[in-house]
Amino acid sequence: MSQAERPGIAPVALDGHGADGGVEAIAEGARIAAEAGVPVRVYGPSGTPTSPGVELVECDEWIANEEEPVVAVRAKSEASVVRAAADVAAGRASALVSAGSTGATMTAALFALKRIQGVHRPALAAQVPVPGGDGASVLFLDSGANSDVRPQHLVQFAFLGSSFSEAVLGVQRPRVALLSVGEEPKKGSAAVIEAHEALAEAEGLDFIGNVEGRDLLTGAADVVVTDGFTGNVTLKTLEGTARAVADAVRSASRSGPRAAAGGLLLRRALGGLRRELDPNEVGGAILLGLRGIAVVAHGSSSPTGIANAVLLADRAGRERAVDRTADLLSRSGATREALRESE
Repeated sequence: MSQAERPGIAPVALDGHGADGGVEAIAEGARIAAEAGVPVRVYGPSGTPTSPGVELVECDEWIANEEEPVVAVRAKSEASVVRAAADVAAGRASALVSAGSTGATMTAALFALKRIQGVHRPALAAQVPVPGGDGASVLFLDSGANSDVRPQHLVQFAFLGSSFSEAVLGVQRPRVALLSVGEEPKKGSAAVIEAHEALAEAEGLDFIGNVEGRDLLTGAADVVVTDGFTGNVTLKTLEGTARAVADAVRSASRSGPRAAAGGLLLRRALGGLRRELDPNEVGGAILLGLRGIAVVAHGSSSPTGIANAVLLADRAGRERAVDRTADLLSRSGATREALRESE
């Protein structure tokens, strides 16, 4: 669908700074997304290339990874990610996407978009593909927003993930699990054990108990919940393992004539597996629990990864992710419980 077939749609606000591939990767990703029918507004340096369906808001100020996010967002009102988030809050853009500083993106989004009433902390949710699952994925949260959590935060992450999975990903009654070191209810940290007890008694949620790290890619659950520290380490371990396996197979296939023949036979299957596990295919992680849409893309995203992050943000907007998630949270009682706990 071309941009012309979707008249009047607000563009996705794309941070033009911070990606490892530089402004070229951002511009090319924006072009790909625009060709797919999603208008994009890039907040980037002067001279950033544009294309049909892509506009540029010149922003030469930005927030680097080494800067303290809260201080930088408050001090740099003209920074690209801050201006992009402000436009989403004002309704001039439909969603925020950034491949820059994760901390700055989350902080700018939180300050501008605010939390859904009753949500303790927003959580970063990533779709992890299930190899051989015909497009199936696991919604994994928190993948980096909250390193230290309390049991009630894990409980609310479960409701946030379940609500988003049902409302936007189309999973009917998602199976929700806690990531732990064993399947038994009493295995794991004190926070995980207490969260397990609460989730086992929660209504409006299909809680199936604990899963271990080895179960993450099996499709044993539709939503897997953990703290942001564990989640981020887990995701990066998966990505590193996928690359290491691919490199090892490539190296082995060059070790001799017979290995090379076997490598040729496996090339198509291994190529498909590599694409399934490529983070660029997913695009990024979405920050759940806000009154607007914000997607955090990988800093190392290729142009395809940038485009897929924009498409994810656009899809969340078209599916009314915020309204539907808030409604499901409210009906589940999860936000009411959170408000009582905060009093």
